[in-house]
Amino acid sequence: MKRFLNALILGLASLIGVASFLYPFYQAPAQSAGGAMSHGGDAPFVFGLLILFCLGAVLGNLEARQFNSKMVAALGVLTAVNAVLRAVPGPAGFSGIFFMPVLVGYVYGPTFGFLLGAVSLLVSAFIGGGIGPWLPYQMFASGWVGLTSGWLPSLRRWRRVEVAMLAAWGLLWGLAFGAIMNLWFWPYIFAPGQEGMYWQPGISLAEALKRYAAFYALTSLWWDVGRAGGNALLLLFFAAPVVKLLRRFRQRFHFEAQGVSSSSSFLE
Repeated sequence: MKRFLNALILGLASLIGVASFLYPFYQAPAQSAGGAMSHGGDAPFVFGLLILFCLGAVLGNLEARQFNSKMVAALGVLTAVNAVLRAVPGPAGFSGIFFMPVLVGYVYGPTFGFLLGAVSLLVSAFIGGGIGPWLPYQMFASGWVGLTSGWLPSLRRWRRVEVAMLAAWGLLWGLAFGAIMNLWFWPYIFAPGQEGMYWQPGISLAEALKRYAAFYALTSLWWDVGRAGGNALLLLFFAAPVVKLLRRFRQRFHFEAQGVSSSSSFLE
């Protein structure tokens, strides 16, 4: 029952996130060269819902004794560390902020990974002044990085294979994050004479995918390659020691959280 409730919270949050990205394709928004700011009206509502779900996940896990106070404190510390990693310099669109959600989600499970990814984007936005209608969409996408990393198979007995898997996963998400994030503004923009790159109401799914592929290749691919490559390199060089450290702390939390069954992951 506890796992079901936790999965329900994450599922509803993700469903709202997916709907937030996709609903412009169904309501035929007004398009212009600067139409991305059209999200200014609904972004605060989406942001509020996401925060409520994050709080619900934390409180629900505390009530079910899947979290304890030290786990929440660890989430706060890791969130702060991850927010600072966003300032790590790198080529093109590289950002170190995706390093921790991959590893924390992998070691501590989908719930912890989602919370870390989403909340650390919020903290980094406050630090760097990156607050705008794009923020809740970034939080969802980063949360999904941590969430899905919790679904990876545990390969702790094969350390090199484990690191290679995590590096490949970081490479994949480096590309996927940019492809997902473009959707928050792509339906709202249009440039006369470049119809082959932009969405228009009434076009077929195949045509929409073709136009989006052209838009992505010309506007985002280079930046996403930089992000993906940076993710992969960080994980190749630093995944092994960080995963070892995270597992050590996980054992301490697991031991101290007496209400948690030893047969299950304390953060799943």
